[in-house]
Amino acid sequence: MRPSYTCNRCLSLIKGSRPQLRPSPALRIAPQTFSQRNHSTCKAPAQPKLSLPKRSITTTAKREFGGAFEPYEYIDPEGHKRKLVLTEDNLFHSFTNSPIPEIRKRAAFMRQHAYCPHPDHKPTRTPNNSSDLEARKDSESGTPPAHVDFECPDCGIPVYCCEEHWADDYEAHLEVCDLLRQSNEDDHDLRSGRFFKEFQFAEPQIEEILTNMSSWDTYLYTRDFDALNKDREMRQATKLLTYPMTIASVVNELSPYTLRGKRMTPEGLKSFGALRHSLHPPRSGGGDSWKNARLAPPSVRIFVLGARAESSLPRDTWMQLAYLFHRVQFSLHFIGPESMANRENEFPLPERTPNNPFGAVVEDRISNAMKISTFVEYYHTMHKTGYFYPYDPYFDLFVCFHPGFGNPASMHEWEETLPLLLETKCPIIATGYSPDDTVQDVELLRTRYGNEMDMLLEPGENIFRSLRWDLNDMDPHDTTCSNWGLYAFRGKRYEAAKKEKEEEVHSERTE
Repeated sequence: MRPSYTCNRCLSLIKGSRPQLRPSPALRIAPQTFSQRNHSTCKAPAQPKLSLPKRSITTTAKREFGGAFEPYEYIDPEGHKRKLVLTEDNLFHSFTNSPIPEIRKRAAFMRQHAYCPHPDHKPTRTPNNSSDLEARKDSESGTPPAHVDFECPDCGIPVYCCEEHWADDYEAHLEVCDLLRQSNEDDHDLRSGRFFKEFQFAEPQIEEILTNMSSWDTYLYTRDFDALNKDREMRQATKLLTYPMTIASVVNELSPYTLRGKRMTPEGLKSFGALRHSLHPPRSGGGDSWKNARLAPPSVRIFVLGARAESSLPRDTWMQLAYLFHRVQFSLHFIGPESMANRENEFPLPERTPNNPFGAVVEDRISNAMKISTFVEYYHTMHKTGYFYPYDPYFDLFVCFHPGFGNPASMHEWEETLPLLLETKCPIIATGYSPDDTVQDVELLRTRYGNEMDMLLEPGENIFRSLRWDLNDMDPHDTTCSNWGLYAFRGKRYEAAKKEKEEEVHSERTE
């Protein structure tokens, strides 16, 4: 309890309520003399005016480092020389002040092309969906559009034209701020120069070891991957593995998509059952000697249409697909005008000759279980020539990663291709960047081709989607995820029903 004979000023000096003010030894007062002093003459020493620290706008805790980090070179476990530019605890930087030149160039691109999403501006495009921030703008009373210029201090990405609009619309920005910061750190991590142990994928296993495909964790564990104990390592690894695993999770006999889960339809079970019959052949007793020679079935053809980034993935990534299916050969065909983007120096495009009419880049020495061919051409052009004819539902599969069937900017590219795909009667697996993108594509398919197709796999979230989120440089608030949504369809098959003879005789008698 506070003594009644001590004034507030003296008590504050005794308790040290203001530790930053240390009185000189000449002004220190012994506690035992307070009862003998006259409180009317008790004056506190002159205190200097304190300059309070300026309050930061951001609520993100700042890390304090002992000194500036100096990049250095080192030898990674594989024997290659690398230069470490950023450490794990120093990955967050604003795009404009990033130590990585590529990210600074990306920030300049965003300032030139991305527009401020504040509702005070006029719209610059048609909203993609109801949750699009562009839908809040008014074309009559709004101000002229403005490019983004202000970087959010919490995510480090240019998102608004000025600080006032960022503060006024902060509630809407909070919905994606954490994802943008995560994407910021992941982009810096990719260019930090560290050794990525998560990109050392698992080797082949014996056929008797079954792979659990219920989730990413069970798959990586049963496939004997090195332990990925950090979330960032999982995000970087699944960014690559999502492409082959999305295909494998649907066509494998241990697929997590079943009739009980209400995702696989009866028609889908028929189509994928035919593929699984070829992907999981019975043991034929064949061997490496001529005495046990057996006829090998034809390779399973996978046509990846509209190929972009997936065609340039490391071939070890696509080999993970072959490791799940023993005694089967795959032939991957990447088809699309952007299938060789940024790879001209690696594989110069060959000339188109009578033996190679479409200038295919063939990689046939990857493995005896996989052959990869790349065609810089539209699929409908090749289909009309009969280049891949005939098609067999037991050995052929079409895949479209983020095709944008219903996107107004890309839907015209699929007008000729979709009817031809439905004619093949082969299953078609497609994915979407986000829930809205997936719904948009499925609605267009059902509207235009509802009477000509069967849904094999109902649309929904992909179990093997990428765990890493990416941002759109043209619209920073548009966060996307590789292969978030997953669905499958094919052309409708009309099966003739055989009529019994007894029914025909009975109908004639009644007449």
